[in-house]
Amino acid sequence: MTAAAAVSPNPAAAKAIPANAENRYEVTAAELPLSCPMPGMSLWNSHPKVYLPVEATGSAKCPYCGAVYTLKG
Repeated sequence: MTAAAAVSPNPAAAKAIPANAENRYEVTAAELPLSCPMPGMSLWNSHPKVYLPVEATGSAKCPYCGAVYTLKG
């Protein structure tokens, strides 16, 4: 058996948003309270979870990775 055949794809990882891969994200009220990384992000290469008060001003910046989140609507 080859190494490639021994590794099976992880369906959950295929659906995950890559953490810290973008600098800007738009979020909706349904995604509050906002944390970085967000729940749907892959966590293997991320930082500790931090909650961001995006609802206060309409945008927030993560102190760890610098990602900017903007509240839509």
